[in-house]
Amino acid sequence: MPLKALLLITAALGCAATPVLAKPKAETPATVTETPEVIATRLRDAALQSNAAYDFVAQLTTRFGARPAGSDSERKAAEWSAAELKKMGFDNVRIETFPLVIWERGAESLEITGPFAQKMVVTALGGSGATPPGGVEGEAALFETYAEFIDSKADLTGKIVVILQPTVRTQTGQGYGVNSGSVRRSGPEEAKKRGAVGYVMRSLGTEDHRFAHTGATRFTGVEGLPALAISPPDAEQFERLLKLQRAGEAAPLKLKMVSTPTVRTGGQSQNVIAEVRGSKRPNEIVTIGGHLDSWDLGTGAIDDGAGVAITMAAAKVMIDHSLRPERTVRVVFWGSEEVSQPGDLGLSGANAYARSSASDTHIAAAESDFGADVVYALALPRTDYADFNKTLGKVLYPLNIFIAREASTGGGPDTSPLNARGVPVFDLQQNGTDYFDVHHTADDTLDRIDPRKLTQNVAAWAATVWMIANTNVTFQPTNRK
Repeated sequence: MPLKALLLITAALGCAATPVLAKPKAETPATVTETPEVIATRLRDAALQSNAAYDFVAQLTTRFGARPAGSDSERKAAEWSAAELKKMGFDNVRIETFPLVIWERGAESLEITGPFAQKMVVTALGGSGATPPGGVEGEAALFETYAEFIDSKADLTGKIVVILQPTVRTQTGQGYGVNSGSVRRSGPEEAKKRGAVGYVMRSLGTEDHRFAHTGATRFTGVEGLPALAISPPDAEQFERLLKLQRAGEAAPLKLKMVSTPTVRTGGQSQNVIAEVRGSKRPNEIVTIGGHLDSWDLGTGAIDDGAGVAITMAAAKVMIDHSLRPERTVRVVFWGSEEVSQPGDLGLSGANAYARSSASDTHIAAAESDFGADVVYALALPRTDYADFNKTLGKVLYPLNIFIAREASTGGGPDTSPLNARGVPVFDLQQNGTDYFDVHHTADDTLDRIDPRKLTQNVAAWAATVWMIANTNVTFQPTNRK
């Protein structure tokens, strides 16, 4: 059955209407004569008729709003999630805590004081250092690209570096990946080394609206450089002013920036863990999940309320239909994925989980952390089990999903510490063409999620995880370090 027809069935059943928690549907347990492929198909179709994922993310974002790492709202969301998972029938539900240095946003502003005086729309980068309360002033050192900044021999002492490099819109998010690792994460530290007193970058967004995108930067010392992201229209304003400057029609711009975040040591965050215990090989674990924290500007609906809801619902559909996998399916809501920590560290929740589960036998792992648009491909690790990919491909084909020819090289940020230890990772690849329009902004809210697309994700995850958990398939490690 093609995806269009399946989605029409879903719409007819009211999935796109105001969601209510779907009641478990009584069904005869699977018999031993049913193959994993047959049951995976049943789970796929059942997931398309459920609104469990949308209801979960709706309640999460409504009850707790934004969930910054280490905040009370993140903690309360974790406690509520654990209680809900227990009600749903998950096994071994628990919360595991870990220490965290907490960064909290303060006042933030940027203005051109002359020539062409005007205010800009900005937001501080997570991990940004603080200016004095009255701000810091300096001449703008404008660079069209990050490469131009790196190659420049100009004296930056006392200046405010401004990087105007845009983010390229792609389906896979590669344009963001290129910029996030350099412009946002490394840029402020590089500017600090060269004597700059501030750092400003064009937001890593693909829309043209006048709001700014936050995100974490990294610093190796005790305190980072004050660092702000400006909205795309404001970056383009700087580009026009740069042309005037280069044409000799304007003197160098003078800027004043304010960023007054606070850093608090002794904080705490947590991972939420739940399982559908395996019936035959419970010590073999398939780990899936998303991250529960979010940035403070929106309500974290697509990043990553959708991810925790998708993976939770994929496991829940097994419980709702009285199906128990042979291997254990473990769902993790990772904490504090978004923030960096002093010493150029990050992924605190992911590393805490990797440490606490170091003795477990992980068959495979994956994270949903790319919004709520449809899955179009599945990348799997290499395997010697003949026909596994082909069989799973038949189950996913009606969802308009193909099996990628290339082996997976990443299963999401929070699975990377597991992957570094040799755990194979798989990747249900979503359409990310519009993801960075709202990612890390005040526009990351529930209305950005299409319930029908969300259920397609759940169907894909449920079928994939069931096939991995109910066959003897094993995978080769990917990207092992």
